[in-house]
Amino acid sequence: MQAARLHEYTDDMANALNIDDVDRPDATRSDHVVVEVEGAGWCQTDNHIIEGMWTDYVDQDLPMTLGHENAGRVAEVGGEVETVEVGDKVICHPVMTCGTCRQCRLGEDMYCENVSFPGLTTDGGFAEYLLTNDRAVIPLPDEVNTTEIAPHADAGITAYHAVKKAAEKLNPGDHAVVIGVGGLGHIGLQCLDAITAAEITALDLKESARELAADLGAHHTVDPSGEDVPGELDDITDGRGVEQILDFVGADQTTSLGPDIAAPGGDHHVVGYGGHVHEPSQTLVDGEFGFRGTLVGQYTELQELVRLVDRGDVDLKTSVYDLDDINTVAERLEHGEIEGRAVITP
Repeated sequence: MQAARLHEYTDDMANALNIDDVDRPDATRSDHVVVEVEGAGWCQTDNHIIEGMWTDYVDQDLPMTLGHENAGRVAEVGGEVETVEVGDKVICHPVMTCGTCRQCRLGEDMYCENVSFPGLTTDGGFAEYLLTNDRAVIPLPDEVNTTEIAPHADAGITAYHAVKKAAEKLNPGDHAVVIGVGGLGHIGLQCLDAITAAEITALDLKESARELAADLGAHHTVDPSGEDVPGELDDITDGRGVEQILDFVGADQTTSLGPDIAAPGGDHHVVGYGGHVHEPSQTLVDGEFGFRGTLVGQYTELQELVRLVDRGDVDLKTSVYDLDDINTVAERLEHGEIEGRAVITP
């Protein structure tokens, strides 16, 4: 089969991955599931993997097939798999978990002590077939388009996970800010609108993104390049500040906004990443302000998100590319030229 593989870390996205002929994976364990990939979303994390940013956090053996936002049809199952059958449509939670460690027992899939992460620590879905396990696959209705839904496997669940945490502290009429209405942010904004009664303000440099935000439910939009963001939000909130901040950019400029716009007890959820948090410790003490990280989400949250999608509450903006165009996608995303999510069809 063909697969897009990373052979060496590089900043050159135009030549990031090679299309190689490799063996098709087989279900060699009783819990294995082999999925014929019909859609694999490209994520900013893929760019960061190519750059070598993840080498300080996980072990990676190159060459490796990237792709962690995967959906398709079941092609083969291990002998003890009962959740799906050959031919079923599925979306794959990003990680393969053991189910028996303490974190799995608590439902914290991303903290599994024996986790494998296709596309990050083992071969992923930028290929004709993907090897995963029965704990990762979620059956989909026949009417669901597996190509279009694929990015929800990571982008969607990550945005939903952050919003769900924020929603726990958002009362009707409270204010929430969405920073960045791109591939992640446009999903998060819709989730926020669907499950809370918060007043939503969207920040984005692009006029088209602000217009999209308004169409998707934002009550206010702000251009951070041309306006005094703290002053604008002070006016919008009548001086109260913002209870929850959802930062889908995670750059130095955006993380620094938090302390200036947050209400007492407010949280700044860092979803996008690549920048830094530069704040004195007293900033966290004064007003009990907090930065909170977001690491994908739980299996059950992906199930919940699929229900929101099925209900029509969350609409994903996608563009579809062939496997041979994969480096074009990497380069275009690096330059901010892709609206919504890009999906690879092997």
